[in-house]
Amino acid sequence: MRRFLALLLVIVCAATAAAAWWLHQPLPIRGGLPSSQSLELAIEPGTTPRGVARDVVAAGVDTDPRLLYAWFRLSGQDRLIKAGNYELPPGTTPRELLQKLVRGEEALRAVTLVEGWTFRQVRQALSREDQLKPDTKGLADDAIMARLDRPGVPPEGRFFPDTYTYAKGSSDLALLRRAMHAMDRRLEAAWAQRSADTPLRSADEALVLASIVEKETGRPSDRAQIAGVFSNRLKAGMLLQTDPTVIYGLGEKFDGNLRRRDLLADTPWNTYTRPGLPPTPIAMPGKASLIAAVQPERTNALYFVARGDGTSHFSPTLDEHNRAVNRYQRSQP
Repeated sequence: MRRFLALLLVIVCAATAAAAWWLHQPLPIRGGLPSSQSLELAIEPGTTPRGVARDVVAAGVDTDPRLLYAWFRLSGQDRLIKAGNYELPPGTTPRELLQKLVRGEEALRAVTLVEGWTFRQVRQALSREDQLKPDTKGLADDAIMARLDRPGVPPEGRFFPDTYTYAKGSSDLALLRRAMHAMDRRLEAAWAQRSADTPLRSADEALVLASIVEKETGRPSDRAQIAGVFSNRLKAGMLLQTDPTVIYGLGEKFDGNLRRRDLLADTPWNTYTRPGLPPTPIAMPGKASLIAAVQPERTNALYFVARGDGTSHFSPTLDEHNRAVNRYQRSQP
């Protein structure tokens, strides 16, 4: 009997040692798959621990699913495994696999929405993300806003430019909703910091002006002064006369060359033909442009022109502005 118990103890110790060794060994990859390639594992909601073990093997791990299932059960964490989309890099051990699944460490992708982009450019960028579920495909802009619970609100400028991470298979609508709420928060915070003498009457007007500042700014250090020029013009009842609004109004008809006839072609966004701010933003403004719109620099300038090096020349009078235009735009002394 003693010999039997001793033998049994040896067997148990050997099995324990073997199990401990296996838990720290890289999971083998099925033959024919590149050993340097991460495996993609999708676990649907409601999948049982046994089903998870089968999914791991189906993803390309060359092991017995019963062994994985046994490990899940013996760990006591089998019911804590979370659904999601995962990447298993080369060298992943059974212990690391379970930790990843229990923590819900999903594989994340990232997409960047750039300051100054239009909503059309945002949609194009999201459509190129092949791991995003294209729920907006085929929807008109107004239908998208209705799906985001903002019926009747134009989408232009309503999404905050930033880098957003997402899990494979998540909806592009969900990402847009996050970007929309981010802009809501940024705009609310900026509007709360507005100058007492701002000519802007609402946060929405601040968003419109910020979008213009975003498109007009060549160098960040000029941003607040550009906002100051537009604020001065609004207070004086002058036309804003800003080219980016004209270009936006032309839409796809703009060929890259802004002509005098374009400045005279009336659209709701043409600030050469219509007073005040345009009816919607013309792009996505970043945080700095939002702050500049509500806290413009105090200046006596009413005009500015690009110098050609990214900076702008600011003028308080039309005569000085015309001289600056001749110097920097027409190469005249």
